[in-house]
Amino acid sequence: MPEQRALHEPFHQPARQREADRLGMIVFLASEAMLFGGLFAAAMALRLLHPVEYVAASGHLKLWLGTANTAILLTSSLMAAVAVEAARSGSPRLAGWSLGSAIILALLFLGIKGYEYLGEYREGLVPGLANAHFGTRTQQLFMNFYFVSTGLHGVHVMVGIGLLGVSALSRAAREDRAAVLIGNAALYWHLVDIIWLFLYPTLYLPGVS
Repeated sequence: MPEQRALHEPFHQPARQREADRLGMIVFLASEAMLFGGLFAAAMALRLLHPVEYVAASGHLKLWLGTANTAILLTSSLMAAVAVEAARSGSPRLAGWSLGSAIILALLFLGIKGYEYLGEYREGLVPGLANAHFGTRTQQLFMNFYFVSTGLHGVHVMVGIGLLGVSALSRAAREDRAAVLIGNAALYWHLVDIIWLFLYPTLYLPGVS
């Protein structure tokens, strides 16, 4: 009976509703992947056409901050995966703690990114100031790409925090449908993680000598 009360039109079977929920999230995530795919294509073209300037501009980024944020986001994604398994096995308390841990790590990620932005502002690397800092247009374009791509990723991190928070606070966490809710939120969070795993080598590693 609890599953029947959780059904919404036009579905008459819980399994069909779960499949539709998952398919909708997958289609949405595919559109997000296409958005970032265009950014990565632009970065690839910039590096192929101007490899020396691209590497020189990348050297201005703080590798240790990018590496720390990579480890933090990977751990947060792991916590989201633990939450999914806990929800499926009927352990709402563990699921809640795991989601809370994922959110705290995500906030730490944003805090480090904000600290990194502040340092780059002080160094004159932000768009506008970077025009006077760099000698070539390619290096200016790299920094523009860096702020656009990481800023857009940061927006997705904030959305992910909201989704994880809703999943953690939902009173449906003790019902079958909660596993779907937490699973979809975790899928989104995994995409955010994967995008960063592409941004990290694209932005930070070219400048490593």
